[in-house]
Amino acid sequence: MRMLTVMVSLIAVFGLSACHTMQGLGKDVQSGGEALEKQAK
Repeated sequence: MRMLTVMVSLIAVFGLSACHTMQGLGKDVQSGGEALEKQAK
């Protein structure tokens, strides 16, 4: 039972960190796209 609790906790931590990483990547891509738009004008 304790092993299951540890596994669920680890999965939750890694899942949350992956969400934050993807959110940061999305912001980087968005700012890169905005910079390209400014260059095109």
